[in-house]
Amino acid sequence: MTIKELQAIIKDIENSPLMTLELEMDDFKLKLSKNKFEPAPVPLQNTPVAQPKVEIPVTEVKPVHSAPKNLIKSPLVGTFYASATINGNPYVEVGQPVKKGQVVCIIEAMKIMNEITSPYDGVIKEIFVRNGEVVGYDHDLMVVSEHEK
Repeated sequence: MTIKELQAIIKDIENSPLMTLELEMDDFKLKLSKNKFEPAPVPLQNTPVAQPKVEIPVTEVKPVHSAPKNLIKSPLVGTFYASATINGNPYVEVGQPVKKGQVVCIIEAMKIMNEITSPYDGVIKEIFVRNGEVVGYDHDLMVVSEHEK
C-alpha cells in the first residue's frame, strides 16, 4: 500500500460517518479512529477475582450536638445577624436569660430584616451560628434551657 492510498483512506474516513476503521492485509494492519480517547481493550474473565477482605472498624457516631427540646430554629432562609446594627450589642449571649417573645436575632431575607423571637423562657445555652452566616430553613440557631434553680 502506498502513501497516497493511505492518505486517500484517511481522507475518506474523515468525511464519512464511520467512527473507526480497521484494515488488515497480509502483513499490513491499519486502525483509524475519530474518538479522541479510546479505552484500551479489557480482556473478559469468567473466573471470579478474589477480593481481599478488609475490615472496617466500627466507630460510634456522635451528633454535633445532642437534640435538646428547646431549640430556636430559623423560620426562613437568610443571613443571621446577632444585633440590630453592625457595631451594636448582640440581642442575646450564652448564659443570658431570655423570656418568651424576646428578640434573639435578625435574619435578613430579600433585604427584609426579620426579628426572630424566643418561643421559650430560659437561659441561652449555646449559639450555633456566627454573625453574617447564611442559614437555611429549620437551621438550628440556639438552645434555650429552662431556668436553673
